[in-house]
Amino acid sequence: MPGTLAHGAHGHGAGHDHAHGIIDPSVAATAIGLRAVTWSFLVLLATALLQAAVVILSGSVALLADTIHNFGDAATAIPLAVAFLFARRPISRRFTFGFGRVEDLAGLAVVLTIVTSAGVAAYEAIDRFLHPRPVSHLMAIVAAAIIGFAGNEAVAVFRIRVGKRIGSAALIADGYHARTDGWASLAVLLGAVGVYLGHPLADPIIGLVITVVILGVAWKSLRLILLRLLDGVEPNVIDQIRESARTVDGVAGVGEVRARWLGHRLRAELDILVRPELTVNAADRIAEAVEHRLEHHIEFLSSAIVHVDPAPDLVNTE
Repeated sequence: MPGTLAHGAHGHGAGHDHAHGIIDPSVAATAIGLRAVTWSFLVLLATALLQAAVVILSGSVALLADTIHNFGDAATAIPLAVAFLFARRPISRRFTFGFGRVEDLAGLAVVLTIVTSAGVAAYEAIDRFLHPRPVSHLMAIVAAAIIGFAGNEAVAVFRIRVGKRIGSAALIADGYHARTDGWASLAVLLGAVGVYLGHPLADPIIGLVITVVILGVAWKSLRLILLRLLDGVEPNVIDQIRESARTVDGVAGVGEVRARWLGHRLRAELDILVRPELTVNAADRIAEAVEHRLEHHIEFLSSAIVHVDPAPDLVNTE
């Protein structure tokens, strides 16, 4: 790079061995993600099986839509688990950035599952409009709806909390998916009340409403996942990197800043300006200090590459 005094490529996870705990943060985050996916799968599977039993008894299409979606939500744990297992694999000569991108692909699989479940639910609701059938065991439907809400909300809180903790967009998206499922379960209650009051079409109507809600969740999740796949990053993250670098002694300015997500870990690259009379060793120490500062102030950061350039407006002309 023309005019570069020192060109440092420092990854604070690899270039400096000063981790604050025995377990590498990336490995720990992967283990936490796997636990979250496992427990979420078990809770949602149990919820869906209980609801399925009530569907067989009652013939409620609204509850059927909710049950299908809960089975689909449980199934999303599979691609997420695969992604977290891939994240444990070390980098190789072929995959020099590791396998974090598999997590984002898993997010797409989650969205596809959501859309598929919405299609099945819509088909069943429309079929019930065209071929009405009696709905029975209303109190069982009410109990199943409450169980569905409780199970989904518990999973939603867990997934969102863990997703934000480790920076996983796929896990956060799946958490919001589960939360919407919980509200959809409560909507089943309205269908049961409608049937009880003598309006049998209330059941398939609620089934269609749930389908629309499901599609809304799919769109929100897709936007989040595509942002990561296209190397998009939240603007406030760039601002945080820039401001953190500026506070390091010896940094005269910060030039271009770039960052991208690989799964639930963040990689950054930035240009810093220093006084041109500094030696290469002195400039390298400043770059190292910048990396340390970013490591302590930027969440989910796995590595930072710091380029060092002389500040042109500080050139000594005497």
